[in-house]
Amino acid sequence: MQESAPGRRALETPRAAGLAGVVFALLLAAAMVLVRLGIPEGADAAGAPVTADSGRRAALRTALALVPFAGIFFLWFIGAVRAHVGAVEDKFLATVFLGSGLVFTATMFGAAAAASAVLGAHRPAALLPVPGPWDFGRHFAYTLMTEYAMRMAAVFVSSLSVIGHRLGVLPRPLTVVGFLTALTLLFVSPNVPWAELVFPAWSLLISVHILTASGRARPRPAAPG
Repeated sequence: MQESAPGRRALETPRAAGLAGVVFALLLAAAMVLVRLGIPEGADAAGAPVTADSGRRAALRTALALVPFAGIFFLWFIGAVRAHVGAVEDKFLATVFLGSGLVFTATMFGAAAAASAVLGAHRPAALLPVPGPWDFGRHFAYTLMTEYAMRMAAVFVSSLSVIGHRLGVLPRPLTVVGFLTALTLLFVSPNVPWAELVFPAWSLLISVHILTASGRARPRPAAPG
C-alpha cells in the first residue's frame, strides 16, 4: 500500500526533538535510581537514617535536582511523539495522550517539591526529625509519585500504544511492549520497588525509534548533474 502524504509528513520529526526523549528517559531513570538508593525501603523507611546519612541526603538532593530537567525534556518528548504521529492522529486519543502527559509532569513536580520540602526541613544530625511532619511529607511525596504519577504514565503509554496500533506509525513489537508497560505501571509499580523504571525504558525505546525513523525519512541530497 502506498504511503499517504500525511504518513510521510509524520516521519519528518526533527532529530533534536527525538533526542529530547532520550535525554528525558536517562534523566528520569537516574532520578528514580537515586531515590531508591536514598530511601531503599520506600515509604516505610525510617526517617532518622535518611536525615542522618549524608550520602542518602546527597543522593536524594541530586535526584530532586534532575526532576525539573526531566520534566522539561518530557514536554519536548511529547511534542516529538505528536510530530511523529502527524495530522492523522485520533483527536480523542490525542487529547488523552496530551492530558495524561501534562498531569504526569505536574504530579512528578509536586512529588519532587514535597520531598524537597521534607529534606529542607530536617534538623541537625544529632537530632531526630519531628515525626509528624516528616512522616506526612515522606508518605505524601512517595504516594504521589508511585501511586498517581506512575498511573498517569500508564495512561500516557497506553494511549500512545493505541494510537500507534491504529495508525500503524509504531511497529507492532513496540505497541505490545507499550501495553505491557502500561499494565506494569498500573498494577505492579506501586507495590514492587524498581518496577517504575519500565517507564523511562519504554520512553527510551520510543525515542530511539523516532530518531531512526526520522533518519530514514530525511531526503538525500540530489547528485550533481
